[in-house]
Amino acid sequence: MLHMLCGKIASGKSTLAAELGGHPRTIVVSEDDWLARLYAGEISSVHDYVRYSARLRDAMTSHLVDILRAGTSIVLDFPANTLANRAWMRAVFEKADATHQLHYLDVSDEVCKARLRARNASGSHHFAASDAEFDLITRYFMAPRPDEGFEVIVHRS
Repeated sequence: MLHMLCGKIASGKSTLAAELGGHPRTIVVSEDDWLARLYAGEISSVHDYVRYSARLRDAMTSHLVDILRAGTSIVLDFPANTLANRAWMRAVFEKADATHQLHYLDVSDEVCKARLRARNASGSHHFAASDAEFDLITRYFMAPRPDEGFEVIVHRS
C-alpha cells in the first residue's frame, strides 16, 4: 500500500504520516528529512525547494517501487498537493502494482497558519515558512478531484 498525503503546510501531514507508519510492515519516507540531510543549508527559497524536491523524487522513484514490490507499505510524506506530484505518485504505485490511499487533510488556512507559527516558534521542524511563503505555496495547492481516480480518505480538523 502506498499512502499519500495531501494538505497545506502545517495541516498535519507529518503527524498523520507518523501514525500511519506505526502499522506493521510500513515505513515512512519523509521528503523534509531527506531534503534536510541531502541539501542542508541549500534551501532558502521556494524556488530552491522546487528544484531539490524534483531531484529527490527522480532519485527515489525506483527505490520506492522496489520497496512496495517487496511487500512493505510506504507512507510517502511528500506533499500530494498538485496534479504533477500526484501523477508522480500514481506512477510509483502503478509500477509497483500496489494499492494506494490518498489522505486529504482538509484544514483551513487560519488553522494551518496558527500551527505554522507555533511550529516555527518551537524550532521543531527542518524548515520554517513565513505567512507570505504559506500564501505563495498555497496558491499552487489543488485538492484531489474525483476524476483523478484516487481512493481518497478525507481528514478534517
